[in-house]
Amino acid sequence: MGEGKGSTLVHLLVVVLCLVAFGFAVAAERRRSIAGLTWDESLCWSDMGCIGPLPGHIEKDATNATYCVYNSDVATGYGVGAFLFLLSSESLLMGVTKCMCFGRSLAPGGNRAWSIIYFVSSWATFLAAEACLIAGAKKNAYHTKYVGMIYAQNFTCETLRKGVFIAGAVFVVATMILNVYYYMYFSKATATKAALKTNRTSSVGMTGYA
Repeated sequence: MGEGKGSTLVHLLVVVLCLVAFGFAVAAERRRSIAGLTWDESLCWSDMGCIGPLPGHIEKDATNATYCVYNSDVATGYGVGAFLFLLSSESLLMGVTKCMCFGRSLAPGGNRAWSIIYFVSSWATFLAAEACLIAGAKKNAYHTKYVGMIYAQNFTCETLRKGVFIAGAVFVVATMILNVYYYMYFSKATATKAALKTNRTSSVGMTGYA
């Protein structure tokens, strides 16, 4: 870490990994599973044509179990991908800084205070983002593969609520910004501590020769 600014490569990797996670989260929201569409032949007349596809495709398998047919399960993969990329970004930064607690000590002052503030804040947004992403992926997969009751009187084809992945994407961006500032202030604090230690050592050495 030179000049108290931190490694440019670390900054770049943190940003890139978070942006990839953001892209996957947005893609997951756009590709959420919805109930498959099926044509109802009873709504077709020779002189009027068909009214159109009806949402909610409920079918039964050979064992008479009722289930829903959905258009796609790709959002689950996107959600998991966003989860893993964000986790990689956080793991990289925490590994470099040793979670701020197990590495080099920080010099007292404003830089250390801001490091602590951004560290705590970034962890809060990180956990919120990961919770949204993994919950969205899990619920999307559950609804897509749902097999349930034998009787379908009260059966509905549920889908993941809108905005879950978008909320995750917002927290991903917040985590990225907070992590960039955390690493910047952490680097300044460690550089200041190293400079103070060097100056102290030099002063002791010069005193010995006086």
